[in-house]
Amino acid sequence: MIFQEFKISDFLEELSSKSPAPGGGTASALMGALGVSLLCMVCNLTIGKEKFKEKEPMVKEILEKAKVLLEDFKDLMDEDTEAFKKVSEALKMPKSTDEDKKRRNEALQQALKEAAETPLKIMEKVKEASKLLKNALSNTNPSTVTDLGVSALALKSSLLGAWLNVKINLKSIDDEKFNIDLQKKMDEVLTVEKDLNTIFEEIKSLLN
Repeated sequence: MIFQEFKISDFLEELSSKSPAPGGGTASALMGALGVSLLCMVCNLTIGKEKFKEKEPMVKEILEKAKVLLEDFKDLMDEDTEAFKKVSEALKMPKSTDEDKKRRNEALQQALKEAAETPLKIMEKVKEASKLLKNALSNTNPSTVTDLGVSALALKSSLLGAWLNVKINLKSIDDEKFNIDLQKKMDEVLTVEKDLNTIFEEIKSLLN
């Protein structure tokens, strides 16, 4: 499936069906896409206006980087679902003999690693997006500040949703070194939640 080609109603219907994929990981990538889409909109509503002329070069740079991230998030929606499907396929492999069980376990462990790595990529993209959001806050059209607020919330949901999906997959992976390494990377990226909280609180204060 290529979810970025779906109509919104069709994607929501697929997401709400009894099929386990797409699920929370794909939804997390979508939340990231929504967050950077709003960031793009804010940039577009700033560029070309005389009062923001001095800041236009910076805003254009933010916009171009946000557009790249948008494509990354859209691709990760599909990647997450495909990773889950590989886990499902491995679980369906025969386990009648010891050799069958060995092949099944090897395939399952590899699939679980991929399923854990994909949401980590989502988290890393959120970290990149948060830096752009922070720069945009003081350099874009102030009338769009609430859109930046929603962007911050969407990115936070993306971050935490992806974190949940990394954690659940790590619980089933036997490779201790892999788990330790991925956990370390995840913990480092998760610190961006504080940045998003700070951005949102700053936006709230602007509205008081």
